[in-house]
Amino acid sequence: MIETRLLVQFIAVAEELHFNRAAQRLHMAQPPLSQAIRRLEQEMGVSLFERTNRSVSLTPAGEDFLESAREVLRILDEGVDKSRRVSQGIEGHLTLTFINITHYGPLLRALRNFRAAFPAVSFTMNEATTQEQVDALEQGRADLGFMRPPGRTSPGLRFDAILREPVMIALPAEHRLAGCESIPLAALQCDHFVSAPRHLGQGFHDQLVQLCEAAGFTPHIAQQARQLQTLVALVASGFGVALLPASLAQEPRKDVIFRPLEVDAPAELQHVELLMGWNEHSPSLIRDKLIEEIRNAMPPGFD
Repeated sequence: MIETRLLVQFIAVAEELHFNRAAQRLHMAQPPLSQAIRRLEQEMGVSLFERTNRSVSLTPAGEDFLESAREVLRILDEGVDKSRRVSQGIEGHLTLTFINITHYGPLLRALRNFRAAFPAVSFTMNEATTQEQVDALEQGRADLGFMRPPGRTSPGLRFDAILREPVMIALPAEHRLAGCESIPLAALQCDHFVSAPRHLGQGFHDQLVQLCEAAGFTPHIAQQARQLQTLVALVASGFGVALLPASLAQEPRKDVIFRPLEVDAPAELQHVELLMGWNEHSPSLIRDKLIEEIRNAMPPGFD
């Protein structure tokens, strides 16, 4: 393998076409430089220079190798510079996973500000359920995830609650209680519910069941869907009612009514958090800078 030092020395001689001037440029004596070029030619098995008592010129092989040598050093310099920027946390790649974050303005602004501040950072964005995100973080397939509280995690995962919002009830527009300003949850004990499957978001699923149990009943889940937006569509279609984060009420619909809940339950059950999660066993300076940007952008008190 040819040393980069030999490439630098070859380029200096090729550009100066004079061994003494090239040696002065490299701050070395001329005899060691001549020996280095001969060693390079021996390693390559070709003559790179035509030498006479009065002149030095490149052979055709030398002219061709000059372009290659310059390209090799250019690529090496770029690689070193890129690695330095990555180590400084100003360049790199991040894979983000998320539930639907359309309605979370502070989070979206934080992502936009980060991209403006670090344009050399590229992203892969994957929408996924909470449990899918936990799996991706554990397996190193994601750098940062935005999810509901998970049911299980491994010791290496870290979570920050970045936003909190009330749980509301979504009713079909023609529901018997649609005209009420707020809904006693106990009044829905005979209704069918629609929900996400427990294995895709155990923590959030169990929280909603506990809310119903606090109201004195166990919900009858008639239909399930992976995405919360699909649950809203199921409510609109009359398949049942749904306990959902209040952010989904920001999109006005004529066929679905969102109402606050009335239930005697702890405040933590009546609110749902958006968590930011990452794997502490996978260090990343650029990820940590994004985490800090998001923390700083969140409103006090979450809500």
